[in-house]
Amino acid sequence: MTEGTMLAPHAPPALPAARVTAVLRILVLSTFVVLLNETIMVNAIPRLMREFEVTAAAAGWLSTSFMLTMAVVIPVTGWFLQRVTTRTAFGLAMALFLAGTTLAAAAPAFPVLLAARVIQAGGTAVMMPLLMTTLMTLVPPHDRGRVMGNITLVISVAPALGPAASGVLLQLGTWRLLFLAVLPIAGAMALFGRRQLVNIGEPQAGPIDWLSVPLAAMGFGALVYGLSGLGAEGAAQAPVPPVVTTVAGGVLVGLFAWRQLALQRSSTPLLDLRTLTYRHFSVALGLMCLSFMALMGGFILLPIYLQEVSGLTSLQTGLLLIPGGLTMGLLGPQVGKLYDRLGAPRLVVPGAALTAVCLALFALTGEQTSPWLVLALHVALSVGMAFVFTPVFTSGLSVLPPHLYPHGSAILGSLQQVAAAAGTALVISVMSGHAATAAADGADATGALATGIRWGFGVGAVIGGLTVLVALLVRTPPAPQPPAESEVRDEGGTTDKAAQSPAC
Repeated sequence: MTEGTMLAPHAPPALPAARVTAVLRILVLSTFVVLLNETIMVNAIPRLMREFEVTAAAAGWLSTSFMLTMAVVIPVTGWFLQRVTTRTAFGLAMALFLAGTTLAAAAPAFPVLLAARVIQAGGTAVMMPLLMTTLMTLVPPHDRGRVMGNITLVISVAPALGPAASGVLLQLGTWRLLFLAVLPIAGAMALFGRRQLVNIGEPQAGPIDWLSVPLAAMGFGALVYGLSGLGAEGAAQAPVPPVVTTVAGGVLVGLFAWRQLALQRSSTPLLDLRTLTYRHFSVALGLMCLSFMALMGGFILLPIYLQEVSGLTSLQTGLLLIPGGLTMGLLGPQVGKLYDRLGAPRLVVPGAALTAVCLALFALTGEQTSPWLVLALHVALSVGMAFVFTPVFTSGLSVLPPHLYPHGSAILGSLQQVAAAAGTALVISVMSGHAATAAADGADATGALATGIRWGFGVGAVIGGLTVLVALLVRTPPAPQPPAESEVRDEGGTTDKAAQSPAC
């Protein structure tokens, strides 16, 4: 099969605008539900430690396992989304999420709860690439910035609301409410989606390279696990030091990449690396990785600072961080419209600069810094990130041909997990090292921790400076050629045609 015939999905189909809007809203709302669940466990850790009599390190695996599963599953979604219908992919993602949520709500023991989180993450890992691929396929190029901006609203707000929502639910009752509250909403979205979704394009038949699957799973899994453990307490005394796991993961990812390049010449790769031959995509990918390193590093340090240095409760911390998430989300649609008018460079460069400045100012905070100033800096940081993420995702994916949309989305999602783990490990390692040095020099526990956190934010500011340099390489992608007319069939085999923009 030639490259030109590997269309799964096809070039942008002609659905009525109302139908496109309905499809995107279903996927966006479903993605909101699964992403909200990603951070909802943060405030429940102490309660779970008491109920299941586990250590903090063991309880932390409820979040670590979620991230690891995402890192393992996302690389496979590029191949998977080309070989099943849209409705099948959505149904599987929501079925996994519902099964995991139900199991978690009824979990009688900690290992069962941990397994439930892994199942949930499997569904979440499919939803994000499915949403991005569908958007790029259905929405015409001139309108992608606006629609991507609306989607950024959901992607930004959901994780920000997770800690606050968990704080409120835990005030009302047991930790099982975290899952019982989500279950009916997710179930309703699954049923509504199965009724309203249409299939985009035709599935592409083709074999799977079974050697690539374990290479991807073990490589990305080991890399993320190793990076996330580098800054952990007692890492050097672990049976397998995280640095060894990280190096092993990097080697396996390298072997996976070599295997994909070989398959591109003779067969069908699991993850098509021809996406990296498109300069705009490669620059966007690098910028996204650096931005996520800086963002996740800052987001890990902020709750520690607010609770351990400023003395706020977990609920107060969650509520204080909500305005930043809402700001990023609400700016998304406006930034998307500006992208359609101005292009990426005029938005990305000032956004990256603002992000770097805010991280540098966070490095100047101390024990007496007002929480209101922290709130203002967090909102400003969120503004900067809003001006980076929407243009980066849109411009990076827009240059790819339709048959590479699933692979581009999968590569972005996979490296997001790696970048988040790397950023977290780096700032935690720096924070821990400088806090220990300050304590050895006579500082009290709070002062030593504040010193370590300032150094951690300083590292984030350096990463932010690198982000600005990469942002200077961003160019507005060339306008794509008008695609050939294609069809989108729902399960009844009907075809809708139009040439309007969606309202989503």
